[in-house]
Amino acid sequence: MQTTFTIQTKGPGLYDFTRDVARWVRGNGLLSLLVQHTSASLCIQENADPEVQTDLAAFFDRLVPPSDHPAMGYLRHTYEGPDDMPAHIKAALLPVSLSIPVRDGRLVLGTWQGIYLFEHRTRPHQRHVAAHLAADR
Repeated sequence: MQTTFTIQTKGPGLYDFTRDVARWVRGNGLLSLLVQHTSASLCIQENADPEVQTDLAAFFDRLVPPSDHPAMGYLRHTYEGPDDMPAHIKAALLPVSLSIPVRDGRLVLGTWQGIYLFEHRTRPHQRHVAAHLAADR
């Protein structure tokens, strides 16, 4: 089974799309997800306290500031805006694909885990995540 999830972002941050994925999966197998963009990533993260997502976004913004920040003066790829190259760096540091077991039509996630698209660009984007469920035989 294959599909593509479309996630509309409003700027940087983590976007939970666990429910969309959970509604789609069936049976038993291994789910693979791949974000089809070079300036966003995927992660499995806590879904109970939204401060976790806020703190993660703030951490990565401090770790990789915009290209117009004095510490980022070495960057050459700057013509797409001060958020572009830092977004590529963040996507290189974080996963762009995930593998999640599926058992009895349910995602095998921990109690407080959710699936997130991590948007690294400052303006809204429509992001696509390819999904493939390889069923057990």
